Amino acid sequence: MFALFLKLATFAAAASPGQAGDGVLARISQFWNDYLNYPGFELWKFINLAIFVLLITYFLKKPLSEAFKAKREEIRAELIKAEEAKKAAIAKLTEIEAKLAGADAEKAAILREAREEIEAEKARLVAQAEAEIGKLKAQAAGEAIRIGQVARLQLRRFAVEESIRRAEEKLRARVDQETDSKLISSGIHAIGGIN
Repeated sequence: MFALFLKLATFAAAASPGQAGDGVLARISQFWNDYLNYPGFELWKFINLAIFVLLITYFLKKPLSEAFKAKREEIRAELIKAEEAKKAAIAKLTEIEAKLAGADAEKAAILREAREEIEAEKARLVAQAEAEIGKLKAQAAGEAIRIGQVARLQLRRFAVEESIRRAEEKLRARVDQETDSKLISSGIHAIGGIN
């Protein structure tokens, strides 16, 4: 585009009469060929690119700026949402840490209560065992007394039976036929005799 503009300027300078125009045109053409139209460099290409970028920027500035603005608002909303999520997470973390701190105290209280219950249960079991021991001792003493009484009763029976048996043996040894008939007749006479 710039090349076209330069060619038009050269053509316009060539069309104007006069020598002063020819010298200016020759210098512009020489400058163009020596510096600006250097093979591979060609400044006009860079100028064309700059014009193209300026035009594209001019025409796309409004849609792109609106798209960028919308994207910026979306990113801002996401950042706000992330900040709120971060605050909620910090609050939850603080709550959990407080629960954990409370859990240590609660654990200590539960352990203390469990120890107290164990001690109370231990004391109750010791008292119950002592009561059972007392009952068992009383039962054993009662049983010993009962066994002693039964043994004494059996001893008395045995003594009585033994005494009767010995007395019977002694009587049989002393009683003969004659004593036996006297005893029978005195027994009959004591009852009132034979009718």
